[in-house]
Amino acid sequence: MPATLLVPPAVEPCSVAEAKSFLRVEHDDDDGVIAALIAAARGHVEALTRQGLITQTWRLTRDGWPPDGRIAPRLAPLRSVAAARLLDEGGQATMLDAGRFAVDAAAGVIAVPRGLSPPGRTRGGIVLDVVVGFGDEAGDVPAQLRHAVRMLVAHWYENRGLAAIGASVAMLPGSVSALIASYRVLSL
Repeated sequence: MPATLLVPPAVEPCSVAEAKSFLRVEHDDDDGVIAALIAAARGHVEALTRQGLITQTWRLTRDGWPPDGRIAPRLAPLRSVAAARLLDEGGQATMLDAGRFAVDAAAGVIAVPRGLSPPGRTRGGIVLDVVVGFGDEAGDVPAQLRHAVRMLVAHWYENRGLAAIGASVAMLPGSVSALIASYRVLSL
């Protein structure tokens, strides 16, 4: 099921000031670099865990309704279905009541209401916009994941000149991997 980011997080799980304190950087010369590293580290942790750290909206497309009536988007933690629509062959959308879709955040699934008509086209006829994330603020993100972001920022900041020299910089530090291990969403 393809997913496209519609609304990115409004804030990062770690501020530049917080990262600078963690890095023991006292000048402002690298603020832009540090901000970029924070965003990249958040994205990396999100990709590895399949969890949105800060609230964000994703668009999911499907070809048809699942036979069991449950959609598992593999994005977590699920918060709500913001919009739902069916597309016909011409691309015209029919809006569905998003409130009829039940989100089971604990199981990471969306229950499809009964009696929905099939989409009017065979490919990508169902479009769902889902909201995921631990919350709207950095403090809503679990401490382990916030620390993983800080540690990854530190690793990349301290080794930024070595990227072309050695492959060890590209590897995820074991401490970061250990911090995110219990948050990983596995897929088969």
